[in-house]
Amino acid sequence: MISAVPLTHVSTEDAAAWHAVVAASVAGDLPGEPRPTFEQIHAQLTVAGRDNRRLLWQATATDGAVVGVAGLRLFTSDGQKHLAELELHVAPDRRRSGVGSHLLATAVEAAQAEQRRSLIAAVAGDGPGDAFCAERDFRRVLALDHLLLDVARADDAAAGAEHPGYELAGWTGTVPDDLAEAFAAAKNAMNDMPTGDMDYGSQNWTADRVRAMAEVLADRGDVLLTTAALGKGEMAGYTEIVIRAGETRRALQYDTVVVPAHRGHGLGLWVKAEMVRRLRAEHPAIVEIETDNAQDNTHMLAVNRQLGFRFHRSTHTYQLDLPAT
Repeated sequence: MISAVPLTHVSTEDAAAWHAVVAASVAGDLPGEPRPTFEQIHAQLTVAGRDNRRLLWQATATDGAVVGVAGLRLFTSDGQKHLAELELHVAPDRRRSGVGSHLLATAVEAAQAEQRRSLIAAVAGDGPGDAFCAERDFRRVLALDHLLLDVARADDAAAGAEHPGYELAGWTGTVPDDLAEAFAAAKNAMNDMPTGDMDYGSQNWTADRVRAMAEVLADRGDVLLTTAALGKGEMAGYTEIVIRAGETRRALQYDTVVVPAHRGHGLGLWVKAEMVRRLRAEHPAIVEIETDNAQDNTHMLAVNRQLGFRFHRSTHTYQLDLPAT
């Protein structure tokens, strides 16, 4: 008998059990990937987001062992209040025994109670999650390519290119006050990023919201690096890198954006090449960067390949359309 136990207060023991399930799940589905650390999982479970809230469940067996976990991220900002995002892991030795189905049913019921119309979930491409979703009426709505860059071998020559009328700026953590409004305006250009057939909605970034996002990452112990191109009285583009707490090898690419009015000038490649130089100088222990791109985002894929990114793996995003209650 499996029970889905809600977590309203996450203890150290709860986080340890959650970490054990996720680490085993990742090891089974993505054997070449680094395992999340306990510190990263603990921060994920205990540090509150700013424009979302989480519902958490542990699946326990009759002997009390935690054999699966599920987290439901409920977006709360205007433009995305219809959306919920599911993360679900089952210990490999307990799969195909009803644990995943029980957790999914629990999460779906909660999402419907929260008046959500779309539930999305990302799974490893061509892994067991594909079959799990396909058998339960999910639709595949987006395919992502994950790419890796060897920082030492990256082609950063574009960082030295001339871009008349533009200048580079960089910061760590929260955006400087004098750039906050311009940064928020540039972030709103992310609303035209490829999202396939996903019911993603839209986001409205403000200066307060970009500060809040940086605070969440800082509370988790992560390091946020941003490099931006400034010109013509506004922020023309930027790129962000996150080094998670306790990470000793890999950085994660977050947003890279060029504002539509400034596209076609090589600014995306410029800021990303400059970021490579920053990583080498400021964080020499980081040897690789992971990014992901929608497979139809041909422009950014071309930029990343010019830098030296290579294909690593794929992720498929699925969506379950929820009937109104």
